[in-house]
This record gives sequence, C-alpha cells and structure tokens, in this order.
Amino acid sequence: MNNDILINKIISTETVADSVFEKYGRIYTFLNPVSYLDAVKHQELYAQMDGIFADGTMVVKAIRLLYHKRVEKREFDMSSMARKLFEFATERGKTVYIVASKQEEIEKAIEKLKNKFPSLRILGFRSGYFRDSQEIDVTIKKVISLSPDYLIVGMGVVKQEEFLLMAKKAGYQGIGFTCGAFITQTANFAAEIDFFPDWAVRYNLRFMYRLYKEPHTRKRYLKAGFLFPYRFLCNKFGIRCI
Repeated sequence: MNNDILINKIISTETVADSVFEKYGRIYTFLNPVSYLDAVKHQELYAQMDGIFADGTMVVKAIRLLYHKRVEKREFDMSSMARKLFEFATERGKTVYIVASKQEEIEKAIEKLKNKFPSLRILGFRSGYFRDSQEIDVTIKKVISLSPDYLIVGMGVVKQEEFLLMAKKAGYQGIGFTCGAFITQTANFAAEIDFFPDWAVRYNLRFMYRLYKEPHTRKRYLKAGFLFPYRFLCNKFGIRCI
C-alpha cells in the first residue's frame, strides 16, 4: 500500500473540513504523533475512513516541511472540533450519541456537557468497553435505530476507528468522529468541560499540559516524540523502518 496514504488522506480532508458537520454518511478520525505510530500498522483500516485530521503541531509541521502542504491543526477537544460540533448541534437541533471511556467517566462527562450545552440533544451514551463482539453488535444496532446525527467514539486508537467503520457498514447514516481521550479528560481533569487552560491553547502547549496532568501518558508521548519523526521520514521516502 502507498506509504503516503495517511498523509494524503489528511491533505485531502483539509479541502472539506468546513463542511464536515453537514455531509452525512461519513466517518472521521484524528492522527497525532502517538496514534500515527499505530495507524501506519493499520493503513487499510485508515484508508476506509472518509477523512483524517492532523492532531498536533508536530504533525502539521511535518506535513508542511516534507509535503509542502498547509493543513490546520484540529483536535477533538473544547479548544477545537468538539466545541464547534456541540455548538453546531445545539444551534441546529442535531442529535448526538456517545460511546467512550468507562461508564462512570462518561456519566460525569455527560453531566458537564449538559451543563455547558443545556439544549444539546444527547440521545444516549455508554461505556467504550465491551464484553464481546455481540455487545458491540447490539450497541451498533441501537445507534442505527436511534439514528443520531453525530456518533462520537472514544475507545482508543484502532478500536474506535474499527467501531465507526462497523457502524457505517451496518447502516449508520450519520456523521461519526473519534474523540480519543476527550471524555476521560472531561470527566477527570476538567473543572467544568475545558480540559486545556487558555495559555496552553494560546501558546500551543497542549502536549506539555497533558504530560503534566496525565502522568500515565508520559512514557508513550515521550516515546512518540522520538519515534514519530523517524517513522514519518521512513514512510515519506519509502524506507523500511528498523
């Protein structure tokens, strides 16, 4: 498979980014330096996503430097895509269903979402942990029967993309987004719903703030800081990585 498939997908998604909340029957995900390392091992899966957004300054700069293309940094958090989606849904009366994190975490996050967006129509939610494939099938059937405009999924890299793809293939006709750790962050670390403080957003220090607030992420983020440039260069020039 073309080594540039992930980056080509990000670049092509940029051309439709302004209309992603309106074009139905599509599913989207995000790639940061950490998730990129997993995504390159599952390119056939990511090729079936309708769009991929660049999540993180490092990804944006790498694309600009090696592909000479400008893309915007977009994350599923309240400083970026999440806020825009919830505001759009509230203004237009759109509906939402969320599958993410642990049950107690999603319950806390939903309470904060309702406080922030009282008019947001949340049709349902549940944990992103499943006992087996049968429980996944039951949940997807429920989602299809409720037919929410937006399906938001946070189950960890690869699993969340697989869930969205299964839902689409099963007949879900709305718009799906992966949300990574958004629900967990909202439940456990955000005083209200904004996980990142203004200064972290203003000075592009989300990465450093996550290292401070989420100690369990430090090892994989620091690892990605070294491995991402290496894997990115290998894929760009068709070099087999060691």
